[in-house]
Amino acid sequence: MATFLEFIRQNEERDGVRFSWNVWPSSRLEATRMVVPLACLLTPLKERLDLPPVQYEPVLCSRLTCKAVLNPLCQVDYRAKLWACNFCFQRNQFPPAYAGISEVSQPAELMPQFSTIEYVVQRGPQTPLIFLYVVDTCLEEEDLQALKESLQMSLSLLPADALLGLITFGRMVQVHELSCEGISKSYVFRGTKELTAKQIQDMLGLSSPAVPIQQGRPLQSPDQPGYSVISSRFLQPVHKIDMNLTDLLGELQRDPWPVTQGKRPLRSTGIALSIAVGLLEGTFPNTGARIMLFTGGPPTQGPGMVVGDELKTPIRSWHDIEKDNARFTKKATKHYESLAHRAAASGHCIDIYACALDQTGLLEMKCCANLTGGHMVMGDSFNTSLFKQTFQRVFSKGFNGEFRMAFGASLEVKTSRELKVAGAVGPCVSLNARGPCVSENELGIGGTSQWKMCSLDPSTTLAIYFEVVNQHNAPVPQGGRGAVQFVTQYQHSSMQKRIRVTTIARNWADAQSQLQHIEAAFDQEAAAVLMARLGVHRAESEEGPDVLRWLDRQLIRLCQKFGQYNKDDPNSFRLSESFSLYPQFMFHLRRSPFLQVFNNSPDESSYYRHHFARQELSHSLTMIQPILYAYSFHGPPEPVLLDSSSILPDRILLMDTFFQIVIYLGETIAQWQKAGYQDMPEYEHFQHLLQAPLDDAQELLQTRFPMPRYIHTEHGGSQARFLLSKVNPSQTHNSLYTWGQEPGAPILTDDVSLQVFMDHLKKLAVSSAS
Repeated sequence: MATFLEFIRQNEERDGVRFSWNVWPSSRLEATRMVVPLACLLTPLKERLDLPPVQYEPVLCSRLTCKAVLNPLCQVDYRAKLWACNFCFQRNQFPPAYAGISEVSQPAELMPQFSTIEYVVQRGPQTPLIFLYVVDTCLEEEDLQALKESLQMSLSLLPADALLGLITFGRMVQVHELSCEGISKSYVFRGTKELTAKQIQDMLGLSSPAVPIQQGRPLQSPDQPGYSVISSRFLQPVHKIDMNLTDLLGELQRDPWPVTQGKRPLRSTGIALSIAVGLLEGTFPNTGARIMLFTGGPPTQGPGMVVGDELKTPIRSWHDIEKDNARFTKKATKHYESLAHRAAASGHCIDIYACALDQTGLLEMKCCANLTGGHMVMGDSFNTSLFKQTFQRVFSKGFNGEFRMAFGASLEVKTSRELKVAGAVGPCVSLNARGPCVSENELGIGGTSQWKMCSLDPSTTLAIYFEVVNQHNAPVPQGGRGAVQFVTQYQHSSMQKRIRVTTIARNWADAQSQLQHIEAAFDQEAAAVLMARLGVHRAESEEGPDVLRWLDRQLIRLCQKFGQYNKDDPNSFRLSESFSLYPQFMFHLRRSPFLQVFNNSPDESSYYRHHFARQELSHSLTMIQPILYAYSFHGPPEPVLLDSSSILPDRILLMDTFFQIVIYLGETIAQWQKAGYQDMPEYEHFQHLLQAPLDDAQELLQTRFPMPRYIHTEHGGSQARFLLSKVNPSQTHNSLYTWGQEPGAPILTDDVSLQVFMDHLKKLAVSSAS
């Protein structure tokens, strides 16, 4: 019999699903007493080598309010050619194509190993992928040159039949016509004037009645009938214009408007994005499209401006926002939110590549990427490998040679009658589909059982929360199972429409008599990430201390429910193995940049939260509790505790926080390196020791998206703060009396250590007063 851990891993490999509880409490009352909600992390497009798509369409339940997809959990009568839906128990006739099925000749969707299956939809037009570059020209010369080179390089990575458009902006916004031969022609808009979608389309001649626009029609080649002539002026197939566009990008100049000393350049980001959204709305609604914004500073004029052009007034900080001194923030956020909702409604995603040493307004613009599933990348300059390699990885291909991007996806969740859907947290917007399986209580984006995701890649992960609605006095029959079905429809990068269906079931258990079964099937890693997602979602609209208090209360309640202890005796407190790591995750989460804004700018907080709300489980855990490896002469590299006691003079540490890769040389190692021992032939082993973490760091840097910041530091170095701020401060300047007795580096902080945190937790959990 496989252990629960193996069972959880197998399910994750096959279905891309991790549940907080893998045996479900069978009544609403018991489920609320479990503290951690019944929820799952779903990676809809989890990459699998052994999942070839089937070339036919799914068979649906005939009941209009259900329409669940035929799956291995359905009961099948092979003789009568009937199947009973496992969600609503409706009996359905098989379609004629299934006439030959029998117990020995089953279609794939009835086999247990195909709990996840992908269908190719043959009907309907094939639509091209669309990329619209929106480029800031108020950059320094060197930065602009590097960006132009990256954009020229990307032309060779794009699918040849994709459509591509270009908008550049500074003080004015220019929409470039790409169909002109030998002459560059563009439409210029003022960067201060708000325009409606209708006005933009009229000005660009997109609603001219002379040529009928046939929206979202098949686009094999511009010579075919049905190709929208008008849209092709601004959006052209890559293979036709790559030479022209390479020249056009090469000739791009810095914004010509002079910038006086002490002023910021006038940058009309808000209008440029507004025109991009309007252009795509008018030409290709409901077609896979990416608006890719490249900006090197904050918007300083027009709708969406974040700061004025006077350099002496700094861009807003958290302090300004708390004191209500950020005069542009609310208005700018409103502008970008309305653009994000419009883009999401059309199925278009917005990527933001912001590279500057100061803030660029990501706080106000974050909804553009968060609601549409776009990428958000933050760097110091377009001339760094961090930007260049990350941008290149957007166009990377999976192991089947296909682009790892999907568009215009929608997710529908169906549940058996004892469950309802409470909401989702992730890069999605609600489709407001109310139905019998939608809960009244909302967690995250709720009130619906369907969400839209304008862009997906194989690591995009949603957190989905459920509510057990079965009443306490209506027991679930012995051996009963609850089921959930996830139906993801999306546009594949090969232009096909596909439907991926995952159907999973878990056993119900009575929490009164079978609590140990429920307890043994707790997935503490998934639960930590699911609770953290809720916390980060709340932090967007609530005060930081309130969110921390909420997390603390939940942790204390969980320990009271599942800990073993004698009343009022903290020393007797014990947690079983399936819960033992959970408090530690919560300790690190409380100190993380997702909930602590101290020492981070509003842009940085938005960036960290954006990635936390979309990454898969293993990366999310690394973000909460970074991984620390030690390299020494005493043996091979080994994982060590994320604790100040791990910082030893004769060790090199490698820390992976997801966003940063930090290599830290201990005091003695740093001194030896300065003395140049690694260059002496007799100390060759020292050179190997110095090289080992560099090689491992390279491996991480090669695969991660976005590429992490690489930091190489040593004992006493200014950048050692990246490591010191993450480790558990088990020795601080306050515990001076233990110095000298214990190995490790004391840390100057007033933060409590994990030990103190656990002691307090035990006291509160066993207290008869709480």
